[in-house]
Amino acid sequence: MIEESIQLGEPVVHRGVVIAPLFPRRQPVASYVTLEEAIPLGFQVGEVDEAGSVPELLARNPLDANVLLYDGEELLGAKQNRILNVTVLAAAGAETRIPVSCVEVGRWSSRSAAFASSPSHAYPELRRVKAQRLSAEPLARGTAQGAVWDEVRGKAARLGVHSPTGAQRDIFAARENDLVGLRRAFPLASGQTGALLALGDRICLDYVSRPETFVRLYPKLLDGYLLDAVEHLDGKSASEERLAGFLVAAESAPSKRQPSAGLGEDLRLAGAGLVGSGLTLEDELVQLCVFSADKQRGRTTTIERPSSRAA
Repeated sequence: MIEESIQLGEPVVHRGVVIAPLFPRRQPVASYVTLEEAIPLGFQVGEVDEAGSVPELLARNPLDANVLLYDGEELLGAKQNRILNVTVLAAAGAETRIPVSCVEVGRWSSRSAAFASSPSHAYPELRRVKAQRLSAEPLARGTAQGAVWDEVRGKAARLGVHSPTGAQRDIFAARENDLVGLRRAFPLASGQTGALLALGDRICLDYVSRPETFVRLYPKLLDGYLLDAVEHLDGKSASEERLAGFLVAAESAPSKRQPSAGLGEDLRLAGAGLVGSGLTLEDELVQLCVFSADKQRGRTTTIERPSSRAA
């Protein structure tokens, strides 16, 4: 399915950061809009009830269109900021419970009834940590909350950022000047539907089936890429062969499908040196993200199950 959907474009290299565009090999069929498009029209994501549940939120979609909630997309407000654990296609005219992780450890108090869309996606290293935990229990949509918090704390410490509530969003805000200086180097290509990021031996792939959707997602994904990049500037650039090899490895990796939280099916990939997830709808690859992964060295990783309520 991957080889039928994705074509690798010419990479752009700047200060050791490599981002290659991905293009579609087939015309998209599934129709959907993004979170940013949907919220002004009445789409809402909020806590599941007044008490709230850390690993789960409720999406209410009054629209006639399906809404794509992308892996790692950050939601701001309510009782604490969260990120999507996996991509969910919220059905038109329906309510959908969506699996999330908290990225603001120091707050459990309401700021708003509904969440706003963040201008940035979670950075790839955080998404990779989350994906590896999900791969340890293929049928799960939850993740190890402690590992997510640890990664956000570590990123803040490495970049010298203090946040009163331990919020990922504060790291982006504090390093905005670094991001501004890098964004211009990686423009969106016409017809692009995805990107392949390489920072040394770390690789991240993002793909969505509709170019007009990726136009809206790319600035947010790019900020996440660049927040990781500021720790790896001027290092050795990955070769085109390395990028092509990663795409081939993703195509050949063992995969499983399972019912999604919304429409379609979750696709889970786990192979030698990579891990990923995606979404299919009627045999169309709607979304995919794949990350280079640490070897487990024979160790079994167990998914931690956070309390359904905040501690």
